[in-house]
Amino acid sequence: MALAIGTCLNHISRESSNNRRLADFYKEIFGFEEIESPNFGFNTIWISLPGITMHFIDRVPDSNLPEGPYSATSAVKDPSHLARGHHVCFSISNFDSFVQSLKEKGIETFQRSVPGRNIRQVFFFDPDGNGLEVASQDD
Repeated sequence: MALAIGTCLNHISRESSNNRRLADFYKEIFGFEEIESPNFGFNTIWISLPGITMHFIDRVPDSNLPEGPYSATSAVKDPSHLARGHHVCFSISNFDSFVQSLKEKGIETFQRSVPGRNIRQVFFFDPDGNGLEVASQDD
């Protein structure tokens, strides 16, 4: 049986040195619309189509996060950097038991909440080094 229950894709996140250029590209080419973004204390732009949300986040060069798992110059094992890095996010309905299962499996995680929203987040890496986020479903 799967650890996560009620899984669905939540968003795709991409770092960029020019969030505005990237958002405008997706708006022009695919018809995305800009939506409100919470104040995380750094520049983000969120865009959406029905069923698809993308988050563009200011790239932080000194975080040492790779563009992808194969462009890293060394292993990156700190999930606390993933909130501002490339990751795929899934929403689930059993957040607490899921996080506990990750801990029991020895998977290093970083947890936080979305400012101003009732959504909890856990960040971690898959075995190939790809960033993952799992979010609680908005209550």
